[in-house]
Amino acid sequence: MTNRHDLRAATAQAFVIPSGQNALENDHRVARKPAKSGVCRLKQLRDTQKETRMLPWVVLRKSMCAAALGVIVASCVACGAEPVDTNSAQELDVDQVFAAEPVAYATETPPPAPQAEENLLDQRQENRIYSLELQLQQLQQRLDSGALNQGRPRSSDVADAVKPKTTYPTAKLTGFFQLDAGWFAQDTNSNALFGNIQDDRGFRRARLAAVGDLADNISYMMEMDFAFPGRPSFMDVWVDVHDVPLFGNVRVGQWRQPFGLDELTSVRELTFFERPTMFAFAPFRQTGIGFHDANEDETITWAASGYGFPTDFFGDSLGDRGYGTAERITGLLIHDEECHRVLHAGFDHAFTIPNNPGLAYRNVPEFGGPFGGPTGTAGDVPFFVNTGIIDADYSNILNAELAGVYESFHWQSEVRYALVNVAGTTVTLPSYYVQAGYILTGEVRPYNRTNAVLGRIKPNHPFHRCGGWGAWEVAARYSYIDLQPAAPFSAGGAGLLAGQPPGGHLNDMTVGLNWYLHANLKVQFQYVRAMLANTVSSSSTDIIGIRTQMDF
Repeated sequence: MTNRHDLRAATAQAFVIPSGQNALENDHRVARKPAKSGVCRLKQLRDTQKETRMLPWVVLRKSMCAAALGVIVASCVACGAEPVDTNSAQELDVDQVFAAEPVAYATETPPPAPQAEENLLDQRQENRIYSLELQLQQLQQRLDSGALNQGRPRSSDVADAVKPKTTYPTAKLTGFFQLDAGWFAQDTNSNALFGNIQDDRGFRRARLAAVGDLADNISYMMEMDFAFPGRPSFMDVWVDVHDVPLFGNVRVGQWRQPFGLDELTSVRELTFFERPTMFAFAPFRQTGIGFHDANEDETITWAASGYGFPTDFFGDSLGDRGYGTAERITGLLIHDEECHRVLHAGFDHAFTIPNNPGLAYRNVPEFGGPFGGPTGTAGDVPFFVNTGIIDADYSNILNAELAGVYESFHWQSEVRYALVNVAGTTVTLPSYYVQAGYILTGEVRPYNRTNAVLGRIKPNHPFHRCGGWGAWEVAARYSYIDLQPAAPFSAGGAGLLAGQPPGGHLNDMTVGLNWYLHANLKVQFQYVRAMLANTVSSSSTDIIGIRTQMDF
């Protein structure tokens, strides 16, 4: 571009009209050539000055158009869109925008007339501006039509992508199975009391369920178990209505009542094969109505329910006067996700008015299910402790929860008392357990805020031929239950074996090794030593078990 110093020098020389070299030889835009006359030199100088005065405005207009085009192109790239198709519009060459056209009169041919040259320059600028405006218009049309949304969606599109329109009702199939094998070793007294307990191999649980939503505020679950001999059984079959004023979420159906930390932990996520001995007192699955809710950040949860008692395997409530209620409240005292530290506390209460003939509390030594009989499948192990039927007026069950996580170490404990009123006399039946686990491979057991329980362990490196070995966990538990105070009030029955006295107290010591091959596949190894004492004798039974669990 011609600078001011050159123009001033050229102007001074033009009025002197020197002979020899061209007066504009310092202007890089004009080629050196002999001047024909002083008048021609003066005319050329005036044309050059005019062009020089116009050039900044022309460049400014081009720059503004180029900048606008660059902003739109950059926005398209940020959205993950494809670049502008240069074949659909005239290609923009930035170098050409800023490269000045050669001056016509710098050649050997005579320069055009001033008016013609000015018209030619204006026409070129108009053509370039039109080209830029055309490209801007095409880009705007593509943006408006959504043609540029081929890559990463824009921020305005995220909401639609996260919340697509849902057609109700929805349904999702889920399920799992637990295949157990167990070997029993009994001492003399155990053999005399229970007979020869057969080694077990069979499905402890095999369930299929459908879960989904009927509307944006109504959800449901229908779960059946096929592991019980000869019949499928109802498990969790309920419907939830959400966002109900005062109550939060209202549930109707059969489900695990809001009572107990280990009872409300999914069987898919249990550390050991079975729940501890205090499970004998839990109301567990019953048919009724209840509600549950939590504060905004789910550090406090509460739930309550009312139900018929007891409920059979088909969801029916037996008798005409058996009813119960359950309540639970929990608090998350510490939850440091960065340091992997959790401290949970909770309190539970259940009140029961039994139907005729009364109540019965009983349990097995943490292998198999509490379903009675000395032989059979993995759901069929004899009751080691059993009150028989008690002609109780009502009962109150009190339970306290405490659990925590410290990096790869997790633990939990509960203390539970059953206060049974029999003809004006309160019979107190205590139970408790404490358990802990340590994940050898460094994973951390999460906390489930919604259910207020410890959650599922997922391996950081699932088992794979390329070197992953899954997650490995060691665990231990001690549990205790004492039903002996109820023995004087027992009427027998309820699964008591011939020669087995009612009551008794049971101490279980359990150690386990769990291998989490995948988030949905694990193998468990467990050893249980069950030490029983009653009015007849003391005995011990050793149990070794292996479980394979798969869920989806």
